[in-house]
Amino acid sequence: MKNEELIQIIAEASDDKRAEDIVALDMKEVSLIADYFLICHGNTERQVQAIARGIQDRVEEEGINVKRMEGFEQARWILVDIGDVVCHIFHKEERNYYNLERLWGDASRVPLRIGQEG
Repeated sequence: MKNEELIQIIAEASDDKRAEDIVALDMKEVSLIADYFLICHGNTERQVQAIARGIQDRVEEEGINVKRMEGFEQARWILVDIGDVVCHIFHKEERNYYNLERLWGDASRVPLRIGQEG
């Protein structure tokens, strides 16, 4: 599966758990960490955990293993490492504080096909 397809699947899984402000960044030209970042947030710790679980379940259905998940217990900032795609699932307060979109402002946004309102 191509990374472009994977980022769409992850975005859909996030949207299914009502993640807010889902953003995908193309990191290939600005970082060696990953090819893509997906950034989103939930409003409660429970929702943040549900988003992370939803992403893990969905990619595993596609036969892709999550390499690592960090921060699940605290659920303030969960990092889901899927190799070339790294997901940052924030609690709303932490997302505003860390503002990864601004930190990685040189990265271009990837258009997502999800049913977000607004």
